[in-house]
Order: sequence, then structure tokens, then C-alpha cells
Amino acid sequence: MDGVGERRETFGNAVALAHTPTLNFLRHHALFTTLLAHGTAVGMPSDSDLGNSEVGHNSIGAGRVFAQGATLVQNAIASGEIFRSPLWAQLVERGKHGRSLHFIGLLSDGNVHSHEEHLYSLLRQAAKQGCKKLRVHVLFDGRDVGERSAELYLSRLEAVLTELRQAGCDAWPASAGGRMLITMDRYQADWQMVARGWRTHVLAEGPRFPSLGAGLQAARLDPRLTDQYIPAFVLSDEQGEARGPILDNDGVVFFNFRGDRAIEISQAFEASHFTAFERSRHPRVLYAGMMEYSGDEKIPQNYLVAPPKIADTLSEHLVNKGIRQFACSETQKFGHVTFFWNGNRSGKFDQTLEQYVEIPSEIIPFDRTPWMKAEEISSATIAAMQAGSFDCGRINFANGDMVGHTGNFSAAVLAVSTVDLMLGRLLQAAQQSDTILLITADHGNCEEMFAAKASAFPNWQAELGEKRPPGKSSHTLAPVPCFIYDPRKQSQWRLSQHQPRRLACLANTMLTLMGLPVRELYEPSIVECSP
Repeated sequence: MDGVGERRETFGNAVALAHTPTLNFLRHHALFTTLLAHGTAVGMPSDSDLGNSEVGHNSIGAGRVFAQGATLVQNAIASGEIFRSPLWAQLVERGKHGRSLHFIGLLSDGNVHSHEEHLYSLLRQAAKQGCKKLRVHVLFDGRDVGERSAELYLSRLEAVLTELRQAGCDAWPASAGGRMLITMDRYQADWQMVARGWRTHVLAEGPRFPSLGAGLQAARLDPRLTDQYIPAFVLSDEQGEARGPILDNDGVVFFNFRGDRAIEISQAFEASHFTAFERSRHPRVLYAGMMEYSGDEKIPQNYLVAPPKIADTLSEHLVNKGIRQFACSETQKFGHVTFFWNGNRSGKFDQTLEQYVEIPSEIIPFDRTPWMKAEEISSATIAAMQAGSFDCGRINFANGDMVGHTGNFSAAVLAVSTVDLMLGRLLQAAQQSDTILLITADHGNCEEMFAAKASAFPNWQAELGEKRPPGKSSHTLAPVPCFIYDPRKQSQWRLSQHQPRRLACLANTMLTLMGLPVRELYEPSIVECSP
């Protein structure tokens, strides 16, 4: 149940207010506990860092906690290691002799795909090392942070760029746009997002504004637009010329550390033969990612920080034991039950033992279709259960997360209700096929969707329009629910005493439920057999 956290308060809680007879049944008839799914429990730098789908699925599939992108980049900057690499020296050199060094990425402190402080460190170090011309291409967030918080991040970026200009460096913003409109597509769901980003960042095509603030102010005239959907625009100088088109011999750094939404734009820069969209102009640049976004496909060719090396995942272990596996989700989360689950590895470990089913997602705002592809995922899974075609399966219902990110509370309630309805179908199929269900989430989101205190809106359930609490669309720090239901032998299981219970415990938990030996490599199981 992607993005479904555990929270007692009903204020802004789409899970608590949804119609959930299946989850209510499981609370009384299944083992129930909660799992930590944020901060250091999933490899983030601190316990104030939100969990996310990438690190959540890494932790579940790997059975232990690895330092993740945010931590690795933070450590590399703090130690100075990132600035001692030949690649960094080559990038800085591009900005010394009449060319530009460009930085593209998500401007926020959400620490899910990027962190603004990483960008500021790179900018300052580049200027310190003699880079004369710096350009920043901003992707507005509003998804991992407040949905209308862009002004805060722009003010901090402008302060850094002003500081660098005062020190003699030609440092300016060059383009901008919302992350769900340009550049940051994933799993090839909508290449036109990347095409729009290419035209904005590289070709400098689009409406022109003299400053980031002016472009953002124009977008704010439409009260329906949150930051992630701000239309793309280009920054111009006093003569109306674009400040930062990307040209031959420039350097380009994509400063996001998370891989899923960085792969496609990296391919657009690096691929010599490229057919996803018409690039019009393909500048010869030195391109680098903050990290390697796909180890199997070697994307990008150059990167500043090495990713975690995750081996001996649960899937690989099960394949080595001849266990048949099934993985299914819609496009928006398909890579999470495959690539991230398998330790950032593309493809299958064994073609004969693994069945992957991807249900194509619709290209439409998710709050317009909050049911998404939950029915199709359920039907495909139930068909496999009835056929007895797998021994261990994993599926992801994206609704709670993707609809939660829209900030539309009513749609999120319907999204959770949909997931519960599909869980009811799976429960019935599990009873018929003697299948144990382990139901959990990778992080919280839709259980906390109001950015206000309940005391400020005592009648919030009855109030509409401007009286409704302001929306919140980011992930949360909440633990996630975990239900274990064995339709035939429920009484044989009990919760173990192991603490802390976190997502990484689930690999050995699954081995325990399957009657297989646990692995010392993985964190302890949260269940054990009753005496």
C-alpha cells in the first residue's frame, strides 16, 4: 500500500476516513504491528528525513539498511571527496574559458530526490575553483515539501547566486518549471515531460521572465496550480536574451541523487541514437549525474558519487533456492517492485523463475482517477494465485502515494477505499489458494494531508472552499502498518520480541512465513512460530 502510514488522528487522515472494511477485519484477525519507514531506519541521514519509495523498497528487498543517496552525497561533500575527483575538475574547467557549467535538478530540502544544500555546495566550490559562468535550471518541488513553498527555496537560491556574483562569478538562474510537467518522468510513462524539459533547459524555448520570482508570480495567478505543476519558463537578461541555453562544450550536472526520475533526462543528454523525442539540437557537453542512476544500464556514464552496492537481495536468494516469484504493479511503481526491490538491478535473476507484470499507467492527473490501476493489478495477481504459478509474490498499489501527492484529500480518501476493496478481493483469493498475506507500506503520505492543526478547523469535515484546511502532499514521518494473515494457520504465528521493527525486517519475515531458514545477513524476522 504505497504511501499509507499509520496515524491515530483523523484530521487530514485519508486512511482513517476511507471505507476500509478489509483493513478493519485484518486489525482483528491478523497479526498487526507498525514498522519504521523513515530516517536512519531506511538509510537516510537523520530521523527527521522522510522515507520514500526508493529507499523503502531497497530496504525490504535487501533485508538490511544501506546508506542511501542523501547520506552518501552529504558525506562526500562534507569530506570533500566529491571535489577531488577528476570528473569534478573537468566540469569546473568547462566553466573557466567562456563556456558554462549548468546545474539541473529539484530545488527543495525534501531530501527525497535532492537537497538544496548539495546544490549550494557545488555552486560555491565551482566558483571557488575559478569557474566563471554558472547556470541553474530549477525544477520546482511541491511534492516532497509544501505544495506552495517555492518562494522559500527561490529566495535561498537567489541569495547564493547573488553572493557568487558579488565575488565576480557570472552566476544566474536559467530556466524553471514544475517537476510533474517537465524533465522528471520515470519508467518511460510520459516522455513528453522530458521533451518539455529539454526544450526549456537546453533549447531555452518558452515564455521569458527577468527573474525566477517574476515567473513564479505569473504562475501564482492560477490558484489551482501547486508548485509541481508550474508551467516551464526561461530566464532572460536585460536585452531579453535567454541567460542559459546549453551549448556545445558546456558542462552539465544533474544534481538529483535519486535515480528513477533522473534516468530519462540523462539518456536524452548522452544517447547518440535517440528516438524518444526530437531533440532538435544535441549539444556536445560533459554530462554528469550526482550519482549513477542505473548500474545495469550504466546511466549516466559519468557521476560524482558512487551508489550503494546492494547484493544478496531476497529475490536473488529465493532464485538460488528455486523459488518461483511474481512481481506486479502499474508503470508508476513497477520499477519499485523490480529495480529497487532487487537492489537497484534491472532485469531478472532467472527468466524461468520470475514473472514480472507491468500494468500501463494512464497519463492523467491521478486525483481524476484515484482508483488508478488497482483493479487490474488485483486481477492479474489473483489469476496467478489461482493458477499456482508462484511461491512468493510482491505487488504495489500506487494509489495512496500518487493520489496523496496531488494534495486532493477527497480523491485520496477514494484512493484508499479502492485499495481496501482490492485487498478484500486478495483476501478471498488467499483463503481459496492457501496464500499468506503480508500487507504493509513503504512510507507514509495520505494519512496526513492537511498542513494545519485540527484546532484551527474544528468543523473541517463539513466545511468547503477556503475554509478547508490547506493541503499537504508530501511524505510523512509516520510508521507504516504491517498485517500478517495466514488463512489456515493464523494461530501458529506470533510477533517476535525483536526491536526496532523496520522495513528491513521483512525479508527474514517472509522466509519465516515460507518455512525457509532465515539469514544472518538480514535483519531479524518480526514473526516466529508459536510453541
